[in-house]
Amino acid sequence: MPIRRKATEAGILEPEELALLGRVFEQVTVNRQSPEALDALASRVIANYMAGVTDEAELVLLSRQPLGR
Repeated sequence: MPIRRKATEAGILEPEELALLGRVFEQVTVNRQSPEALDALASRVIANYMAGVTDEAELVLLSRQPLGR
């Protein structure tokens, strides 16, 4: 699953943090996304979490939007 690989690359996370990120990832994925799109989505979920968003509903909402650059 891309979210676990990306989370591992981001640093050490507690099991409950990985569970949260996994739930959020499952909620924001859409069928038939390319592997590249799934990687980008996993990165977005993790980036939002690392930016301090820890509420699951807020994390889902923000992760559906592209990252601001």
